[in-house]
Amino acid sequence: MENAQKLAGKVALITGGTLGIGLATAKRFVAEGAYVFITGRRPAELEAAVQELGANASGIRGDVASLSDLDHLFAAIKEQKGYLDIVFANAGVADLAPLADATEAHFDKHFDINVKGTFFTVQKALPLLRDGGAVILTSSTVGSQGPANLSVYSATKAAIRSFARTWTAELKDRKIRVNAVSPGSINTPGLSAFGQTPEQTAQIFESLASQVPLGRLGDPDEIGKAVVFLASDDSSYIAGIELFVDGGVAQI
Repeated sequence: MENAQKLAGKVALITGGTLGIGLATAKRFVAEGAYVFITGRRPAELEAAVQELGANASGIRGDVASLSDLDHLFAAIKEQKGYLDIVFANAGVADLAPLADATEAHFDKHFDINVKGTFFTVQKALPLLRDGGAVILTSSTVGSQGPANLSVYSATKAAIRSFARTWTAELKDRKIRVNAVSPGSINTPGLSAFGQTPEQTAQIFESLASQVPLGRLGDPDEIGKAVVFLASDDSSYIAGIELFVDGGVAQI
């Protein structure tokens, strides 16, 4: 009988795995039979997430923008498991800043974490990533839209979408599939942070939901299910794509 678990026996890495989309995906991966390494910058949140995930998960503290932290991460994975089957390069940040007001620090923060972090996470994973493995990158609907006050963040997500194309070409001989998942507005702590008060957050959520054809924000678990699809054999003939999970907001 076919094993019902889509990721049985797989070893996975999820960066930014302590909250929101990363944690929801980690829960899905564990439920589907994978052993999961998660990263995060804040020790308390990392420990809490590992406790929630259970015995088939480990947490390794680190900042994806730091190459020494990435070296430590992959050394630990090599020592504990010896290989990876799945890399979900998910860690990222998003802050509002109009073009006229954006600072160098704002620009550097977003490109260091979102672009540099994603690039070197995947580069440094390659020696451990087994042939036939899967790489999933977190892009965003804003990578192909033009929302005001998010020009830097949107540019980082467009770069990540580009990585899915070029890395598909570069890794084809190893049968490693690279795809991007592009969430729309998802009910996460990161989205909540755009509001300075609970009332303002509620207004932001209501405004965003009104723009979505399905009439609501997405749930992190809905992204997790899409990532499981891209990580599993269910998507064995899918490479280089951008899978929008956005309630239709960027589609019509």
